[in-house]
Amino acid sequence: MKVVLQNLTKRFPNRNKKIKEDVIAVNDFSFEIPDGELIGLLGPSGCGKSTMLNLICGLQKPTSGRIFFGEDDVTALPPENRGVGLVFQNYALYPHLTVRQNILFPLQNLKGAARPSKEEMLRRATEAAHLVQIDTLMDRKPSELSGGQQQRVAIARALVKMPRVLLLDEPLSNLDARLRLQTREEIRRIQRETGITTVFVTHDQEEAMSISDRIVVMKSGLLQQIGRPQEVYDDPVNLFVAKFLGTPPINVFEGEVRNGRLWIGEDAVLKADLSDRKVWVGVRPEGFLPEQAGPLHCTLRAVEVMGRDISVVAGHPACTGETIRAIIQAEDRPNEQAETVRFALKPYKVFLFDRESEERLDAALS
Repeated sequence: MKVVLQNLTKRFPNRNKKIKEDVIAVNDFSFEIPDGELIGLLGPSGCGKSTMLNLICGLQKPTSGRIFFGEDDVTALPPENRGVGLVFQNYALYPHLTVRQNILFPLQNLKGAARPSKEEMLRRATEAAHLVQIDTLMDRKPSELSGGQQQRVAIARALVKMPRVLLLDEPLSNLDARLRLQTREEIRRIQRETGITTVFVTHDQEEAMSISDRIVVMKSGLLQQIGRPQEVYDDPVNLFVAKFLGTPPINVFEGEVRNGRLWIGEDAVLKADLSDRKVWVGVRPEGFLPEQAGPLHCTLRAVEVMGRDISVVAGHPACTGETIRAIIQAEDRPNEQAETVRFALKPYKVFLFDRESEERLDAALS
């Protein structure tokens, strides 16, 4: 099911009576979600992700704009008639009901011709439980399940209605690291097997990048960038997107293009086909190459062993953060007793941004 959002805006009254302007949670947002794709809606807390999800499912009405499911305008349609499945952050399972009863609950609340027969309900509940691999737990209560198992029950309950669109609101935030990894793999498997158009809301960029067909990056209710995860990581449109994606985060320096060279502090690090100007320079952690004669001079602070790779923690006067983190291969490990370390930079891992607008600059680096 294709989902089309047209110029969606959602305003809330400001609780601060001294400020008359409304709070804009979603601001003129337009986007088309292709049929059968898993979309990661990504951004920091307060950027409007959950509000967007509530607009799609009908829990909130937009101040302006339209929502289409396929060719159907569902903007004014109540949630129960939209054909959506919603999985909440806190599972929202009924503690006094068994797993089977929790999964059956949405079907038992259907009215009239839409209500399946008892046999059909049980068949669909069993199929949903099998899909999420909890069919052996049907007689247990939620208190007898692990966090990951409870999350699977919540997903099965959403799927049993055979929704047109599946909405996941930070479904992994209550799980530990190992369960998060396992459950996100399961969500991806389930989505591929069912082919349901899915919107996955998270503030964790690693989660979004690992399972999404496309990611949508938001900031303060505004759309920043849409694209396939690797494309957005490799080609950010502005400094916000570049800083938000990546672990460790991108290293940002005060820089300047002068006479065809890119300068970071007193170091001329690359050739730059750009007019003279001051810029922000973003360098991905994997963009550093340790070289004895490298042009970037840094103060060595620590070397952290990560197994396959090494993390070099360094400092530079032009760095906007407290430290630089460079991820290098283990065989390139620098002398930990040295006071300085020098790097060459991989041009395709270096991005230039305008100092004022923070928009990405189109500059050929070499």
